[in-house]
Amino acid sequence: MKAIGLMSGTSMDGVDVALIETDGEAIHSLGPAAGFAYTALERQLLSEAMEWARGIVHRADRSGVLSIAECMLTAKHAESVKTFAADNGIELSGVDVVGFHGQTVLHRPERRLTVQLGDGAALSKALGVPVVYDFRAADMEKGGQGAPLVPIFHRALALHEKLELPAAFVNIGGIANVTYVPDGPPEGLIAFDAGAGNCMLDDWAMKHIGEPVDRDSRLALAGTVNRKALEALLSQPFFSAPPPKSLDRSAFALDALAHLSAPDGAATLTAFTVAGIAASARHFPARPKTWIISGGGTHNPHMMEGLRRVLGPDMMTAEMAGFSSDFMEAQAFAYLAARRLRDLHATFPGTTGAPQAAVGGVIHR
Repeated sequence: MKAIGLMSGTSMDGVDVALIETDGEAIHSLGPAAGFAYTALERQLLSEAMEWARGIVHRADRSGVLSIAECMLTAKHAESVKTFAADNGIELSGVDVVGFHGQTVLHRPERRLTVQLGDGAALSKALGVPVVYDFRAADMEKGGQGAPLVPIFHRALALHEKLELPAAFVNIGGIANVTYVPDGPPEGLIAFDAGAGNCMLDDWAMKHIGEPVDRDSRLALAGTVNRKALEALLSQPFFSAPPPKSLDRSAFALDALAHLSAPDGAATLTAFTVAGIAASARHFPARPKTWIISGGGTHNPHMMEGLRRVLGPDMMTAEMAGFSSDFMEAQAFAYLAARRLRDLHATFPGTTGAPQAAVGGVIHR
């Protein structure tokens, strides 16, 4: 079936759209993909929604700015899909399903609470295509973390390209997460959040230089890692906790770096991301034969160089493996939507900690 996947990550930089062909198990082809950036006003609205969401008690709460942000977000996704289809000569009537992740504004697994903005029914009506959304709730209802969701797609990619297993996939978005793909059935998957990805560094760059990212690592390369601040960040209980584990974007604060210069803070935060990813290997049953890095972090040369030092020659970017660094998660939600249509499991005990595998997502036709 033809499936379109949509992703708006914790970096809040825009909407990613990707088309794949799959039966929900094997990947038949990876089609075109494109990104549609948020305007400054749209990004600001999402930031305000994230702040408002800190007080949410019920996941259906759309009070205050949340309702406005959800309407904007849904309209932005509809516009992005229509533009994507027109640009690539795709007839939406020939698309079987759209996987709509929405925008996470709150993720508190310890409270069994996760909130993704996005009106699946409205998006389905706007596109005339079945939409699968609200992917995380079913897993959390079974006692899981509701994240990460992409590991089953990582396994499908590894099998599609016949990678030597075991392999490790690392996504460096706002939060960094890792997947261990064993040579065996999906029940052997291990996955968890590894720590901050780009979110803290992005926030630091915006605060100090008015840029949403540390472009080309210019800020970090001008600074020096502050070991005391780095140790304070790494001493937080999250890093000693065993998986499964997942994070909210606001899990870590910049307080430990308040006394640092802009370059030193950027250098320290880059090292923090690298250290969290490197530490994840202690939870794998065997050394991965390949490390595949994807996500926005692949565009940070200083971060990638740090990962090469700690992970060694077995590390490669997603492009080197035949995949997409920028659009892997959008492709994943196309794949997860196809699995939902066939009632195939999306999460497993080793990926989210739920006592049993779960089928994830709500279908709106």
